[in-house]
Amino acid sequence: MRYRSQKVAYLFFATSMLLLSLQVIYGFIMGFAHIGYDNLHSVVPFNTARATHTNLLVVWLLSGFMGSAYYIIPEEAERELYSVKAAVVQWASLVVVSVTAIIGFHFNWWEGRKFLEIPRPLDYLVVVNVLLFVGNIGMTTFKGRRFTTTGLVLLSGLVSAALLYLPGMISFDSQVYDSYFRWWVVHLWVEGVWELIMGAILSFLLIKLTGVDREVIEKWLYVIVGLTFLSGILGTGHHYYWIGTPEYWKTIGGFFSALEPLAFLGMAIYGVTMARRGGKSPDNRVALLWTVGCGIMSFVGAGFLGFAHTLPQVNLYTHGTLVTAMHGHMAFWGAYAMLVLAMIAYALPEMTGRKLYRGWLPEWAFWISNIGMVGMTGAFAVAGISQVYLERRVGMDFLAVQEAISVHFVGLILAGSLFTVGIGMFIWNFIQYGTPNDEVLPTSGS
Repeated sequence: MRYRSQKVAYLFFATSMLLLSLQVIYGFIMGFAHIGYDNLHSVVPFNTARATHTNLLVVWLLSGFMGSAYYIIPEEAERELYSVKAAVVQWASLVVVSVTAIIGFHFNWWEGRKFLEIPRPLDYLVVVNVLLFVGNIGMTTFKGRRFTTTGLVLLSGLVSAALLYLPGMISFDSQVYDSYFRWWVVHLWVEGVWELIMGAILSFLLIKLTGVDREVIEKWLYVIVGLTFLSGILGTGHHYYWIGTPEYWKTIGGFFSALEPLAFLGMAIYGVTMARRGGKSPDNRVALLWTVGCGIMSFVGAGFLGFAHTLPQVNLYTHGTLVTAMHGHMAFWGAYAMLVLAMIAYALPEMTGRKLYRGWLPEWAFWISNIGMVGMTGAFAVAGISQVYLERRVGMDFLAVQEAISVHFVGLILAGSLFTVGIGMFIWNFIQYGTPNDEVLPTSGS
C-alpha cells in the first residue's frame, strides 16, 4: 500500500542529499590540508573542518533515517501518518538546528567534546525535535491496523537512539567519567541501536524487492537483533582501554568486540540470501544493488576492519591514528550511508511514479561511488599503518610523521574525487525524479 502522507519523507531525503554534499566538501578541505594546501585555514581551521565533517555525517544520516521511518511506518501500520504538519515542523526544526550548529562551529561556538560538539542550547532543541518525531511515528504505529516485526524493530531502534542521546548531555569535571558516558552515545548509537534501525530498513526493502515471505525475512531480523545486543552493548568496552577505567574492560571489550562482526556478517548473509531466495529480478534493480551492497560493505567496514584494530593488543598501537579513519569511513559508508541511499533509490520511484532507475546513470553512481570508497579506505589504511610504525614503533615526532605520510593523501584525494563523481551522479538522478506526485500516493492507500 502507498499513502499520501509518505511524501513528507522527501523533505528529509532532500536534506540528506544537501548535507552529504557539504560533508564531501569539508572532507576535501581536510584532505588538501594534509598535503600542505591549507589555504582556507584562516576561515576554516582544520579542527573546525573536522567537527563540521563528522557532525554533517551524523545529521544527514539521522535525516535519512527519519525520512525512511516516515515512509515505512505508514505502510507497516496500514494508515496515514498521524500528523503530517508535525512532521514538517520537525523537519524545519532539524534544518534550523543543523544550520545553526554548522555556523556556530565556524565561530568556535561548541562544547569541544569529540563527536558531540554542538553547544548545549542546541542539545535541548535536538531533544524536543526527536520527541516530536518519536511521538509522531509512535502514534502512527499504535493507531495502525497492524503491528509488524519490521515496524516495531524500527520504532524500538529510533526510541532507543533518542534515549541514548541523553547521557551525552551530562558533563563531568573528570575526563575519565566524561569519556565513559560520551561513548554511551557515540558507540551505542553506531554499534547498537542504529543497527536495529539498519536491520528494520533492510527487512522492509528486502520484503518489497525480493518477494520473499515476510515471515522468513523477519525471522532473520530476530537473529540480527539478538547478535546486536549480545555484542554491541558490552563491545563499548573497546573504547575504555586507555582512558583510566578499570583493567577488566580490556577483557570485556576485547571479547565482545570480537563478536561484533557476527552481527554484520549476519546482515551480509541476510541480504544476499534473501535476494537470491526471491528468485525474481525486481524492476528497481538499483535499489536492490544498494540494499545487498549495504549488507556486504557493512561487514567489510564495520565488521572485519573494526575487528582488525579493536583487540587491545593491536589497539594499543592503532588508537587515535588513521587506522581508525580507515575503519570509520568504510563502516559508516557500508552500514548507514548505503542504507539511506538504498531507501531513497526505492522510495523515489514509488513517490514520483517515474522509473528513472532503468538508465545507466543510477547503476554507474553505485559502482563509481563504491570503487571510490574502497580506494579511500585503502589510502587511509596505508597511511595509518605507516603512521603506527613510524610514530609508535620507531618513535618519530607526530608532525614529522604527518609530513612523511602526506603523500598517501594524494591517493586519498584522487579516490575521493572518484567517490564524489559517483555521489554527484546519485544526487543528479535524485533531482531528475522531481517532487512526489499525489496521483501515485492516494489518500486511503491502494
